[in-house]
Amino acid sequence: MIKNIVFDMGGVLLDYNPPRFISRLTTDEADAALLLREVFNSAEWFRLDQGTIGQAEAAAAMCSRLPAHLRGAAERLIEWWKLEMQPVEGMAELVAELKDLGCGIYLLSNATVRQPEYFDRLPSARYFDGRFVSAFYKMLKPQYEIYEAMLKEFGLKAEECFFVDDSAANVEGARRAGIAGTVFDGDVERLREVLSRAGVPVRMGQN
Repeated sequence: MIKNIVFDMGGVLLDYNPPRFISRLTTDEADAALLLREVFNSAEWFRLDQGTIGQAEAAAAMCSRLPAHLRGAAERLIEWWKLEMQPVEGMAELVAELKDLGCGIYLLSNATVRQPEYFDRLPSARYFDGRFVSAFYKMLKPQYEIYEAMLKEFGLKAEECFFVDDSAANVEGARRAGIAGTVFDGDVERLREVLSRAGVPVRMGQN
């Protein structure tokens, strides 16, 4: 029986869209591609989420690979939530409904140590019973250990949890740890259908 729903953050609760963030700072296609590669797809970005590098050090490394005219943009993109932070439409209502149904609501996110500075701005934040943010534990999804650590942290049973993430690799990682889950594609009504099939009595036809 599913008693707890575990959510990813970016791409599930929060509309995390690096190309759109970049488009607010430059319209040059070559510059945009360079920023995407050297900021969001860089080793430093993943190390920030892993908690093994500080923001100043990460910014310096990224900027060292960029031309001077893009360094300011890179520094702003590291704090992408200050550029644009939009909740995924319909997710706050779903989370609230799950809470009303008596489900435990948890977060499992690859994010930096600065995540607590902005998470509470999400309309769904108040429904969460616990948050497990990768940088504080020095591990990343889809490592098997992060799912085990999350379960232990909150005293949860894998078979009673359902995981929602926008990454197939992360959902597969959860399944290896015994946690059922689904890949979220942005369609909240489809997610409701998946949860219903998993035995969670959510309402249908909300859109």
